Amino acid sequence: MIQQELAVIIMRELNDPRLQGLPSITRVKLTADLSIADVFVTIMGTPGQQTAALNALRHSAGLMRTRLTKSLSIRQAPFLKFHIDEDARREIEILDLIRKAADENAELDRKRALAAQEAQPDPAQSPEGAT
Repeated sequence: MIQQELAVIIMRELNDPRLQGLPSITRVKLTADLSIADVFVTIMGTPGQQTAALNALRHSAGLMRTRLTKSLSIRQAPFLKFHIDEDARREIEILDLIRKAADENAELDRKRALAAQEAQPDPAQSPEGAT
């Protein structure tokens, strides 16, 4: 629920110009006593834009905590700690590498098929009736 509420708060209530890359909350990890919520985000854009957006989220953590307390009807919301989700970034990089390898394999298969076609003798040019 914290993840959903934070996403709504970020979209509707934060008007920080540093939030250009539209942060997406990938997961929220709560401590056992529910006092701290580690919020993992992915942010599109350059590394500088990502850092600026992360700083904006960290700067707005108090406001978001207050909003969470009201929207979730809880006595005290956890402290929010924002982090770039490195796992998601690595997954995207790996998927990109897999896509590139698949493209290269398809190109190699196409070249092999073309070479095999060119290596076959053309039946129209072979002499008929030759002994």
